[in-house]
Amino acid sequence: MIDAEPSVNSSADVQYGTSAADEVRMPAQPKTVRETGLERALIVELVAKSMFATGKIHLPVLTGKLRLSINVLREVLGFMLAEQLVEVASRGDSDLDVNYQLTGNGKQRAADFLARCRYAGPAPVTLQAYRELVLRQSSRHSPSGRVSAADMAAAFAEDSIDPGVRDLVGAALQSSRSLLLHGPSGSGKTQLARTLGQLQRGAVAVPHAILVDQDIVLVYDPLLHMPPSVPARQGEDRRSVDARWALCQRPLIQVGAELTPDMLDLRYDETGGVYHAPPHFMANNGMLLIDDLGRQRIAPADLLNRWSAPLDTGADHLTLIGGHKIGVPFDVTLVFATNLAPQSLLDEALMRRVAWKIPVGALSETHYRALFRRQCRLTRIACDDAVLDYLITCLHPSHGRALLASYPRELLSRIADFASFAGAQPRLTLPALEQAWTSMFAGCISGAPAPSQPSVNFLAVCGDPLLERIS
Repeated sequence: MIDAEPSVNSSADVQYGTSAADEVRMPAQPKTVRETGLERALIVELVAKSMFATGKIHLPVLTGKLRLSINVLREVLGFMLAEQLVEVASRGDSDLDVNYQLTGNGKQRAADFLARCRYAGPAPVTLQAYRELVLRQSSRHSPSGRVSAADMAAAFAEDSIDPGVRDLVGAALQSSRSLLLHGPSGSGKTQLARTLGQLQRGAVAVPHAILVDQDIVLVYDPLLHMPPSVPARQGEDRRSVDARWALCQRPLIQVGAELTPDMLDLRYDETGGVYHAPPHFMANNGMLLIDDLGRQRIAPADLLNRWSAPLDTGADHLTLIGGHKIGVPFDVTLVFATNLAPQSLLDEALMRRVAWKIPVGALSETHYRALFRRQCRLTRIACDDAVLDYLITCLHPSHGRALLASYPRELLSRIADFASFAGAQPRLTLPALEQAWTSMFAGCISGAPAPSQPSVNFLAVCGDPLLERIS
């Protein structure tokens, strides 16, 4: 059975207020229990569990903990007072300065609640309210969320990306369709994908938790859902919006070889009595990056088949304990990155399911030089053009190493590490470069460790003119 409707009335969940951050329309703050879309019994349970853990609790503290308005909590606490579940522990001079505590009967009820589910955080929103807001926030329906050629040029101005690759990934991002980046390890695929994720425009509202039937699904993760770069206005606007939703940048969720089949569905936490949302659910209204495709403990074909229908329909089905399925939104830009040959991972039919296939290879010499100089500036190591010439014209070709985007930063960071260990300032010299190169590729340049003079290989391949420049 597919859950198509919320279990309780949630019509008030779709009232909206306006926030300043990217003009996101955040859900308006509920002023009554009915407007929350939740049953009063659930809020009573959350209040009781919060009090059980802290003993006495100040009303404003309870408001912050459950992310519910003072008016909603007063309505619930009034009921709990009448039922002799709570009592007033103390009062101050203002209406807000009130401390509540559980009665003996309330403590027993709270213990029963905790035995079933230990969650006592922000009150959840309804599944229907979540569906509606994901639809409203979709970048596919927002012309202002589109990334322009100027945006791409600015984002990659110093990344030395090939213009042809930049145009391809820009068009792919514009389409919001699935994308496969493939190329050798170290070519910069992951960094390219992450830059695309950071290019996503606009902020979105992400719920702390969602109520599904009588179960709670945790969605918001402060380590993954980043606050918007432009914060919302303080004061009245903050107090007028529903605090059960967190204002965030469009998500960029990244998973790699650790991805397993069980991570593609709801995961039940027996200790806490709650469900954890899968990565693609947490990435709604944003991007999901599957790094190192082909290294997971799930076949690439099975992974793509898992998401084929959601990509077409914009909806996914997740399973609760007992086999009950729920329909949830699937508004995700899927990006895959791999250093394996795409044809070795997917057959022709599945390759057609991936809208964009973009090779990311070696940089041109011009772009490699520009990237190396930029990394020198970032690491505060003075660039020596003669040493850079040696790297490009001697080390790379003599060892059959392409000019990949990851090498400049890695080499310079190793030079800095060796210098730090020696108690010296990092300098870009031939011995320092060869020492860094040798440590990366497990092979000595000239058969001897860390030369103090240019190596024999350098003299033989590069010749005296370049030696004179370095000297």
